[in-house]
Amino acid sequence: MLKNAYASALNGMPVKPDLERRLGREVRFANDANCFALSEAIDGAAKGAQLVFGVILGTGVGGAVVVDGRAIEGANAIAGEWGHNSLPWPAPGEMPGPLCACGRNGCIEAFLSGPGLARDHLLATGEARAPADIAVRAESGDRGCADTLERYEERLARALASVINLLDPEVIVLGGGLSNTDRLYRNVPARWNRHVYSDTVVTRLVKAAHGDASGVRGAARLW
Repeated sequence: MLKNAYASALNGMPVKPDLERRLGREVRFANDANCFALSEAIDGAAKGAQLVFGVILGTGVGGAVVVDGRAIEGANAIAGEWGHNSLPWPAPGEMPGPLCACGRNGCIEAFLSGPGLARDHLLATGEARAPADIAVRAESGDRGCADTLERYEERLARALASVINLLDPEVIVLGGGLSNTDRLYRNVPARWNRHVYSDTVVTRLVKAAHGDASGVRGAARLW
């Protein structure tokens, strides 16, 4: 039975056997973040790494774990769903945090998704701007946008540090619209060191090699 689908009418439905019966062939499918991470771990930006954490920063925040070229689903089929944990080490002004689509306050997704970034900027400046516009303006010297992006980088660093403390991946790969913000790959690792329980941090933060195609490439890899 399908679970946790944003197309909520499908939840609790036997989607796999229904599709197989209609198509007359076996069907394999997985969470989009799992497919993304699998693609990047096999022949993408994390090729050759034993343990990879894949992150999608877009309308929501997805995550996936790949070990030895295999996406890990977990006992409850939610492995890697870091977006619905609370933002770690919250500052006083970050509590209780924005309301998440899951119904709880302060989730990583509520802070780090594209809408979360836009919401934070609106609250801080009164300006309604798209995430991509915020990133461009930050690079061109807009102080308000730069401050918003710095808050985002600090939160992303804390959130990923908690992943490193738990899984210790060799590579973390970013995908989704916000992954195109080049400064994240410089600034986030520089910020996460003080939150990681290690004297040195060799985990690499990289941009997906296959871009928006990684999800469908990973789905093909399910075979």
